[in-house]
Amino acid sequence: MRKREGDHKFAEQSRSSREANVRKVTWIGLLINIGLSGLKFAAGYFGRSQALIADAIHSLTDTATDIAVIAGSHYWSRPPDGCHPYGHRRLETLVTAFIGLILAAAGIGIGWESISTLHQMHASPPGWIALYAAMASIVTKEILYRWTASVGKKIKSPALAANAWHHRTDAISSLPVLIAVGGALIFPSWSFLDHVGAAIVSVFILHAAMKITWPAISELIDAGAPEEIQKKIAEIACNTSGVREIHAVRSRYISSSIQIDMHIVVDGNMSVRDGHTIADNVENSIISSIPEVLEVVVHVDPSQVLSDK
Repeated sequence: MRKREGDHKFAEQSRSSREANVRKVTWIGLLINIGLSGLKFAAGYFGRSQALIADAIHSLTDTATDIAVIAGSHYWSRPPDGCHPYGHRRLETLVTAFIGLILAAAGIGIGWESISTLHQMHASPPGWIALYAAMASIVTKEILYRWTASVGKKIKSPALAANAWHHRTDAISSLPVLIAVGGALIFPSWSFLDHVGAAIVSVFILHAAMKITWPAISELIDAGAPEEIQKKIAEIACNTSGVREIHAVRSRYISSSIQIDMHIVVDGNMSVRDGHTIADNVENSIISSIPEVLEVVVHVDPSQVLSDK
């Protein structure tokens, strides 16, 4: 099995820097989420807004996922060892799935509470403090989303990208809260809007949970690379000098990277050394052309062996 060539020390430094960035961004997000949760809880309580309290719970789930990312990054960044020869990157996938499940649970709970209390009327409409808190949440979480998503994309961290979407859903979920609270303030008899706003928040949360959880589950069950990437892999291999045909091409994701194994057919009369060189060329061409590919395993079949089968 041949892996990407490179200096081991440089690779370790890059990996360490990547996880340091993950933890730095997540720690800042954690502190902001704690502050926003406290602000929205207090404003929801004193401002008599169920929708804002629901939104505060949503922000509180962000703190749980922030902690999961921080803790997980200490483990998934470890290099391969005797018990884990492929490394520990699957832990990042598990953390991503955990984030999605936490979101789903929060969405179901908030939705049930808002629908079951829809018939209940507020003694008085929500206060202005609830409106101001919702506005502050939207602005803060949108800024946090853009920054976290940018770093997640730059260092190719699916867990950080998932956490960024958690921030974005928190910002989006505050929009119906803002509308519901504002409507109830303008039209006091419409206080039921506060319950409706909480229900809408739950829909946003469940949608985000599905977008986060499904890719993680697909990875855990070894789903292959997208069709366009598979076609590109086959095209590169087939166009490599000395390759007569390819077959048994397989791919799977490990975190944000793709592992590939394939069989290539070469002239059965050539030497083992020449066959090895062609396999190296296939591997290097695929890795250099497709950034997501981390490793390629190439099995060489001589053409005569296939014809005799």
